[in-house]
Amino acid sequence: METLVKLVDLPSDLWVYLLIDLGLALFLLMVMKWMAGAFRKSTVTEELGVKDNFAFGISIAGGMLSLCIVLSSVVGRHVGLGYEQAAIGMLTFGLVGIILVKFGRFAHDKLVLNRLDSQALIADRSVSVALVDAASLIASAIILRSMMLWVDGSDFNAIIAITTGFLVVLAVLLVLTRLIERRYAKGNQNDSFQGALRKGQMALAIEHSGNLLGTATIVASAGSLLTYNPEGYVSNVSGWLGVSVVLTVSLMLLVNLSKRIILFGMDYRQEIDQQHNVGVACLALTLSIGIALVVNGVLGFLG
Repeated sequence: METLVKLVDLPSDLWVYLLIDLGLALFLLMVMKWMAGAFRKSTVTEELGVKDNFAFGISIAGGMLSLCIVLSSVVGRHVGLGYEQAAIGMLTFGLVGIILVKFGRFAHDKLVLNRLDSQALIADRSVSVALVDAASLIASAIILRSMMLWVDGSDFNAIIAITTGFLVVLAVLLVLTRLIERRYAKGNQNDSFQGALRKGQMALAIEHSGNLLGTATIVASAGSLLTYNPEGYVSNVSGWLGVSVVLTVSLMLLVNLSKRIILFGMDYRQEIDQQHNVGVACLALTLSIGIALVVNGVLGFLG
């Protein structure tokens, strides 16, 4: 049997660390659920089970998945360093993750989608806005996870680097959305991109979700191109910002080129923007994420 299956040597107390991480992860997810319904007139259970608010379910699912993505960079980080340090590290980074995810949602609503009241629209069952909301949370978490893996240790310098680096996330999402808004207005008689989302344009929401997730995926590879400096607060942020903007613009050019090649003979912009073709939008989403994964894989060898 040993010749067929060869396992790596595992620490004898690995299961203890696993239980600690899983237990605290479930606790943090419950905290996230409580925060999702803390300032609402109805509870999460009522929104999902009684009102059948699908949009709210999509939004809260995006928040929970984003937290799990962030926590995935923490679990196992303190194996062998003691149970107490493992628990403290998990709680510290978990709470930092929750705060940044919540702050990211607030900033995305007020700065990026500044012409929409996203939470009110989600409460009013807008699935298109909920998709973009969930995608923005997951995109933020993907970049935040890469930053957590990029820093060394769990000290105060690491937390500062992650917290200040999160500004990069907001800057990237803001630049990306403004470029897409400009393109949408140019091709639709100066119509409003955010207005189309408000009206429930599902195809546009699907395509934009792919833009957000693809951008986050390729920006996550920036850590492979940068060297972490524990006390270089400014250089860390400026480095991430510069590389992220270059990668974001490069991805947009590559995705546009791939759409022209793969959808040759089709006016895909008209199909998505005006005819609300969900099938073409799903293809656009796939290209954004797929190309980002390919580039990420190449750049990953540099790290």
